[in-house]
Amino acid sequence: MNKAKKKPSYEDICSAFKWPEREHYNFATDAVDHWAEVYPNKRAMLWIDDDGAREERTFQDISIASKKFANVLRQNGIKRGDVVLIILSRQIAWWEIKTACLRAGVVISPGTTQLSPKDIAYRIHVAKAVAIVTDIANAHKVDEITDQCTTLKTKFVVDGPREGWVDYQSATDEADANFEAVNTHVNDEALCYFTSGTTGFPKMTVHTHGYPMGHETTARFWLDLKDDDLHWNISDTGWAKAAWSSYFGPWLLGVAVFVHHSSQFNAERTLTILDSYPITTMCGAPTIYRLFAQLDLSQYKFEKLRHCVAAGEPLNPEVIEVWKKATGLTVRDGYGQTETVILCANFGSVPVRFGSMGKPAPGINLDVIDDNGNPLPPHEEGDIAVYVKPTPPLGLFKEYKNDAKRTTASFRGDWYLTGDRAYKDEDGYFWFVSRSDDVILSAGYRIGPFEVESALLQHAAVAESAVVAKAHDVRGDIVKAFVVIAEGYDATEDLKTELQNFVKSTTAPYKYPREIEFISELPKTISGKIRRIDLRARG
Repeated sequence: MNKAKKKPSYEDICSAFKWPEREHYNFATDAVDHWAEVYPNKRAMLWIDDDGAREERTFQDISIASKKFANVLRQNGIKRGDVVLIILSRQIAWWEIKTACLRAGVVISPGTTQLSPKDIAYRIHVAKAVAIVTDIANAHKVDEITDQCTTLKTKFVVDGPREGWVDYQSATDEADANFEAVNTHVNDEALCYFTSGTTGFPKMTVHTHGYPMGHETTARFWLDLKDDDLHWNISDTGWAKAAWSSYFGPWLLGVAVFVHHSSQFNAERTLTILDSYPITTMCGAPTIYRLFAQLDLSQYKFEKLRHCVAAGEPLNPEVIEVWKKATGLTVRDGYGQTETVILCANFGSVPVRFGSMGKPAPGINLDVIDDNGNPLPPHEEGDIAVYVKPTPPLGLFKEYKNDAKRTTASFRGDWYLTGDRAYKDEDGYFWFVSRSDDVILSAGYRIGPFEVESALLQHAAVAESAVVAKAHDVRGDIVKAFVVIAEGYDATEDLKTELQNFVKSTTAPYKYPREIEFISELPKTISGKIRRIDLRARG
């Protein structure tokens, strides 16, 4: 009688793990084309929408479509190193276009469909984007600002046609399916994410062609993906989380992704989908699990689901317990950033301690350090940092583009600083304490207070504003704004609503302040800086 094979321990996994060493790498050829060649009919995607449509794609389908669009890019004068802004929801084209850009050595700059025309213009300008890909629902935003964007040469629309735009589908259908991929070096730029900071507008976070390889730990050890899994990541395509869990992670291992193309999240519909399709693993923001926990989960079977993870902010232990009671599964928190791959998590090989971030990922030398870069003993709070000597681990960002000062400030000696604070316990578990800065994490979105304050100040009724995070049962944090109103205006509920709607129309709607408090003056230091700590204490 054969004995069941003993699973390796966390310590065994970490000691045996080694990052691949490659001089050249291209995800389109080394992952997508590889699976297309080895298993031509292997499912890469099961896609549905709210209207009942259902489509499937094999890796061969994705490979061919991406080769065709790579030729379309080339035909339109888009060359290696050029930046293309992609603003799409969960259309199948998103996966095809990303793969095509990587294949052609074109730098991808993803963006959420919630971006305003002003947001889009800013991104095109600072990234020097030469092309943009979006859909009919968002094309008008681009048309509003096209005259301001001197670098923008080509506009692609995926569900066209539209005057002045290249119709993605017809152009791709007519293109040649043969394309000689660019031999990209692991250090060549591949992605340019915009991520919010405490000051200024979003910064450009650059990842290289070696970055996808870093997601082996994300996929293998945190998502726990197996060959026959169907993985559902409930994430906006504009964020790095989609790269983690909707694209690089699963397809690196040849695992199929499930995609629900929907205009708005609905918790009950999501649970019904989980019951109706053979989804085996799922990743979602903590907010999603909090919404699930408010429903009657006993009416759902969860027969196929075997593994669940969450990322974006700490998940309440109470919610984890509710979900486990209903499904028998423990939601395993994961921690990382736009700048990294998975850094720390409650991996399957590690017993969960509720409220803990878990332990460092294999291949990541993670610690809590003091102001001098020295690792701290257990239970002493410090900065979460990644050791980067002699070489950084795979998946760490290359730089903040055109911002050497900010890039340099992200390192302390031999350590990369994540910008978060924590402490470790005696067994090496990490326990999150807070952000080191004032960035607001709300329902999986990262929001810089400066962006919201800048939008508010454009309204004539606002003399001064300050924005902070306020704890919220469902969203983790919400944006709260303190406003000093200008002379001639009254502090009314109608004005609050007007300001909220103004922010929604001025910048991406997810950034608007869900609470506004009028205040006679903002607390400041002697040098005139706003004391956000005092404002947070007001609740």
